[in-house]
Amino acid sequence: MLILLLSALSVGFIHTLLGPDHYVPFIVLAKSREWSMTKTTVVTLLCGIGHVLSAVALGMFAVYLGLALNKLNFIESFRGEVAAWLLIGFGFAYFVWGLRTTIKNKKQGHFYLHADELHTKGSLKDVAPWILFIIFVLGPCEPLIPLIMYPAIQGSLLNTILVVSVFGLVTLSTMLFMVLAAVYSTKKLLKFSIFERYGNAMAGMIIFGCGLAIKFLGV
Repeated sequence: MLILLLSALSVGFIHTLLGPDHYVPFIVLAKSREWSMTKTTVVTLLCGIGHVLSAVALGMFAVYLGLALNKLNFIESFRGEVAAWLLIGFGFAYFVWGLRTTIKNKKQGHFYLHADELHTKGSLKDVAPWILFIIFVLGPCEPLIPLIMYPAIQGSLLNTILVVSVFGLVTLSTMLFMVLAAVYSTKKLLKFSIFERYGNAMAGMIIFGCGLAIKFLGV
């Protein structure tokens, strides 16, 4: 059990750190939308919790039905495809919206330096956190499922909860640290006119690139 918990800790940390999709979208959206640290924290945590709990639910469902791990790998692979394409689509849509918003405001002659003051009604910015949440719920969390299947099959609810808790806390802590550290450290560095003007378009392009890297490079 100690080895299992240590594995949950190390795998959760490495899996999150090496997966840019776990933090890059939150960083660029927080910067482009000028989210407060509180909002950034809440959105990141909610998406992380949805990401972990969806994997737990799938693992428990597999144990209940007696599914083999290779069948779960197929399901996770399919979820990964869906999540990657959703991230690609969201990034591209956000890029187009950001570019159109900037051009529109420049033409109307009332471009504001602060992103939250842009004249947008019912725009993509309002649903962006919810879209991210859906993507993270659908996104696979492959390393967790084998870790929870062993204690679950053994019928130990306590050990299963311990493994999930360790993995979840490490994953959420790593996500939150990466996001908040990046947002805070770039607070002064990105106060340039070009970023303030094209921040949303740039954020969309970065998220789009992140989705492409996951889909085609297996990042």
